[in-house]
Amino acid sequence: MSGSFLRKSSIHRMLRSHIITDAGLDPSMTATTTIHSIINHQTTQSRASFRFPQFFRKSREFNELSPPFFTSPSSCSSSSSYSSSNAAASFVGWYLAMVKSRPILTKSVTSSLIYVAADFSSQTIAQPVSEPYDLVRTLRMAAYGMLVLGPTLHYWFNFVSKQFPKRDLITTFKKIIMGQTIYGPAMTALFFSLNACLQGENSNEIIARLKRDLLPTMMNGVMYWPMCDFITFKFIPVHLQPLVSNSFSYLWTIYMTYMASLGKVGADS
Repeated sequence: MSGSFLRKSSIHRMLRSHIITDAGLDPSMTATTTIHSIINHQTTQSRASFRFPQFFRKSREFNELSPPFFTSPSSCSSSSSYSSSNAAASFVGWYLAMVKSRPILTKSVTSSLIYVAADFSSQTIAQPVSEPYDLVRTLRMAAYGMLVLGPTLHYWFNFVSKQFPKRDLITTFKKIIMGQTIYGPAMTALFFSLNACLQGENSNEIIARLKRDLLPTMMNGVMYWPMCDFITFKFIPVHLQPLVSNSFSYLWTIYMTYMASLGKVGADS
């Protein structure tokens, strides 16, 4: 009797507290129906309070520990493009730092690499497929870019920027005229002379080569370089002007290496 009385009193307390606190229960419901609704309500709450967090925790752990093949193709492509752009930005930052810390060496190496690439392209275009590459010729071009062109470009652009520090239209044309009348002819004559000397030609043969090749080369340069120099002097900072000039000189160097590879004047006659 005491046990049944305690169960009844606990049920009545539960009914009374739930009826007071829960406004959603219907007062006309019987005691049995009310007990069943309370039990179902508490069971639903307990399931929601214990299972949902566990489910979300498991799903979050699955996403964190899932292997790469569960990722979508779009996420893979975006991550690869981000890594490539990040690598490119890192390389540009490293190059700019090298230009600032070691300007002459960096510009000389850049010129040498461009001359090597241009000479390979020139040999690929001009020579038959069966004929092997002339690596000695490529080495001469690399040495010219490293020891001559790179340092002179550094000092030339610094000199021009000090003489004409402005970037207006008139000043830019002055820089272009100086390049076409002073630097361009001097470097072209030096290039042909050094290359011919390294090939074993004597002074008379070098002079004859200059008479044959220098003027046509300069005339072709007048048709190519003024626009390149305008972009370089007008829009590019001084410390990056040798790099931009070297980039423009890639196509020009293909032509120059072809002209330098021509035979002696006596051999042609």
